[in-house]
Amino acid sequence: MKNKRELKKQINLICEELFVDFVAASLYGNSHEQSEAEAVLFSIAKLQNNYISRVSHPEPGMPASKYYRDLKEQFGKEVSEILDHINNL
Repeated sequence: MKNKRELKKQINLICEELFVDFVAASLYGNSHEQSEAEAVLFSIAKLQNNYISRVSHPEPGMPASKYYRDLKEQFGKEVSEILDHINNL
């Protein structure tokens, strides 16, 4: 496992890339649904804040390697869901 600082940097980079993809899709996409666009933008910000704070405060009683592996899997699933929403804009 990388250290916490590197993990936080990776989460921030992925969320930045999601934001860039969102901006590109909203500018060049066919749909102009403002509420959908705001929901996707909010979910990106919420994702970043949630996982950055979870890196800093692991669950007590759970082995660190299992916790961080589970954290990465959940993060990957949520990123995939957001990418699906961005592609549908």
